[in-house]
Amino acid sequence: MPSALTVTNLRKSFGAVHAVAGLDLEVPQGTCVGLLGPNGAGKSTTMRMLTGQTRADAGTITALGWQLPRESKQARAQMGVVPQLDNLDVTLSARDNLRIFARLYRVPAGERDAAVARGLEIARLSDRGEALVGALSGGMRRRLLIARALLHGPRLLLLDEPTVGLDPQVRQELWAMISGLRTEGTSILMTTHYIEEAERLADSVTIVAAGTAVDAGPPAELVARHAGVEVREIYGPPARLGEIEAQAQAAGFATRRTGTSIAVLGAEGAGDRLPAGEVRAARLEDVFVKLTGEEVV
Repeated sequence: MPSALTVTNLRKSFGAVHAVAGLDLEVPQGTCVGLLGPNGAGKSTTMRMLTGQTRADAGTITALGWQLPRESKQARAQMGVVPQLDNLDVTLSARDNLRIFARLYRVPAGERDAAVARGLEIARLSDRGEALVGALSGGMRRRLLIARALLHGPRLLLLDEPTVGLDPQVRQELWAMISGLRTEGTSILMTTHYIEEAERLADSVTIVAAGTAVDAGPPAELVARHAGVEVREIYGPPARLGEIEAQAQAAGFATRRTGTSIAVLGAEGAGDRLPAGEVRAARLEDVFVKLTGEEVV
């Protein structure tokens, strides 16, 4: 499948801090790829390089066949960007926010009204077009941000933490919106640190830690490769958990601490080689913790 976005050996340092340290990433056309990692893993810095806000120290970026940053003007004309921080003009109406960006995106004058109307429909704000953005809820504003990025019919959509700080119900609404875009054939790169978001929306996930990709693939394949089929959760006091962890690792099992328990990965078929515990299906969260060394927060 042709690639909408290919990143090879991307690097960016700020003094002695290597924010992005040789990242490889690919977004096949018509798919959604999740860039999943803990805070400080380099996700936002990568997005800034993809959108031309920061110049890479090394590496190559090819977006929709264009080389960045040399041909960033051509690439940006076919890309939509949804920033992590809300930068809508709160003193203007929802409709006027879209009108301004329709001009900036160079939507032909005769098509702008229709593009704005489509944007309000996508955001489910057709009846709130004249409302000031400052009076809209957080979920409405996030939907408007996504609709704004779609005004010019982009082939590639970049979403930087699209549901950060939103309550679960609003997050579910945005997931449905993003899933619909993927179904329509829009190529999507989405940074997130929400495990469930990556599992729900992404055809493929790239897990990053310390500025580089530690593995990539469909969520189910990552789970099978790193966590197996079953996980055995064993509870007990700290000293006992330490003993169990050492026992499991000596027997060749990967483990992760989960506060009051030890999770033993790939425990299917372990039988009495491991103490009794609660058995559950392995999930992407287990993979994330194993590969990044960080708990989900």
